[in-house]
Amino acid sequence: MPFIQAGNIKLNYVEHGNGNNIVVFIHGYLGCVQWMDLIWPRLPKDIHVFTIDWRGCGESEKPAPLKDFANYSLRQHAEDMITAIKALGIKKCSLANHSTGGIISVYMLLDEPDMFDKVLALDPVSPTGLLVPENHRLAFQAIKENRNYAFKFLAFAAPTLFIKESLRPGAKPQFKPKTSAEQKDLFNLIVDKARFLSDGAGVGTLYHLRNERAAGTLAKETHCIKQPILVLWGEEDMVIPRQDIDETVKLSPNCKLKTIKDVGHSLTLENPDLYARIFTDFFRNK
Repeated sequence: MPFIQAGNIKLNYVEHGNGNNIVVFIHGYLGCVQWMDLIWPRLPKDIHVFTIDWRGCGESEKPAPLKDFANYSLRQHAEDMITAIKALGIKKCSLANHSTGGIISVYMLLDEPDMFDKVLALDPVSPTGLLVPENHRLAFQAIKENRNYAFKFLAFAAPTLFIKESLRPGAKPQFKPKTSAEQKDLFNLIVDKARFLSDGAGVGTLYHLRNERAAGTLAKETHCIKQPILVLWGEEDMVIPRQDIDETVKLSPNCKLKTIKDVGHSLTLENPDLYARIFTDFFRNK
């Protein structure tokens, strides 16, 4: 896999397609570039897409966290992405994001407003942060130590791949019969990748999302964003509540919402055909 030097950090990235219609995809919490693996073969070649592993995620470098995870802040991830985009020689692009990639994108849009065209936000974390339980450190530790726990934890991010009853407490998640082999294989790969995140990306991200919820400072700046934003939200999303999505749309002046039935938090995994169609239509229409 190729790497790009972004300041003092080396980041892994994947590139698909070619041309000047450039989109950079920002993945979410517990994520990596592989979250787009089912989308690549479904995209046209004339949309030039890059996706970049955050620091501490996937194949990117994983520096030890500083006090209070200062080197893994949401702003730091945004600065890494902007630096990487510039290092790739990209002067102008659009953004696609997922989950926590949504709030990272807000920082990017505010820091470099002339760099970005339009935004497709999939189940984004609100600029108000996220309501994170106090025991989040224990949850990430369990993800690293116990693959079964990690599997079930991530199953809640893609619930429509699983038999509903198997997601109940004490039950073992079971894929639905209609879940394809490629979906199963990618889900298992994503589980394995999530277990090797650095503590900075795993614990630090939740620490900063919790602090953002308490402080509310970013939400006060979101009105400055001028880019057109299309928010996609799966009606079965068990991660981002509808009220947070409504708040995101309310805070962003040029933002529209499209809700999607029979999908949870991860349209790229749960219905890659649909995500690829929406992605293509959105970024081909100037």
